[in-house]
Amino acid sequence: MIIERAYAHVAGQEDEAWPWSVPCVRALLADGLCFTAPVTFLVGENGSGKSTLVEALAEGFGLDPWGGSHDWRYASHRSKSALGERIRFDAAPRGQRMLGSWSARKGFFLRAETALDALDREGFAPDSVSHGEGFLAAFRGKFLQPGLYVMDEPEAALSFTSCLELIGCVDQLAKAGGQVICATHSPLLTAMPGADIIEVGDHGMRRVAWGQLSLVDHWRRYLADPQSYLRHILD
Repeated sequence: MIIERAYAHVAGQEDEAWPWSVPCVRALLADGLCFTAPVTFLVGENGSGKSTLVEALAEGFGLDPWGGSHDWRYASHRSKSALGERIRFDAAPRGQRMLGSWSARKGFFLRAETALDALDREGFAPDSVSHGEGFLAAFRGKFLQPGLYVMDEPEAALSFTSCLELIGCVDQLAKAGGQVICATHSPLLTAMPGADIIEVGDHGMRRVAWGQLSLVDHWRRYLADPQSYLRHILD
């Protein structure tokens, strides 16, 4: 692992102002976020703040908020977010050198909305393959060396089979000394053995076993009986 804990301190923030009003951000300010496994999944509804959180973690580590690798820091010329510029880390033993020097930091930030631009910039989105295949090319070609790899909903471009391949890539990366933090809606990805799962929502943040995730419960019930959901949506 590279980092053991992320935290932020803000003096005199407005409680009702974004992003400080987001429950998971409040929890980060109050208690920090500890990492107990090489792979961490952040799960929550749209608007829960998981994307805000992972983007800030990427920014705090020095990755471009638009997406991309450590080699393209701030290539988008976007300034850090209010939260990202305040993020600090406690290093794991093998991450002390990396956190001690900006030039030593390695990693990649992949966000669904800007992934094609970031991958094209780094030569991993050839026109001859699909969107999902371009993602997998990046996983195979860029997710190799120890570092911090932050992903925001990578399943957006992937099929069921490709998600399984992503799990394999993430597993190999973790075994090679990398650390992955991923925001996702995918019950498939979060089932990865040994991964830490943190559910974000109105409660802030809490660790949850895969079988206790609300998204897993909803998918199980939907697949067993779609009409039990659709009858409330369709006339």
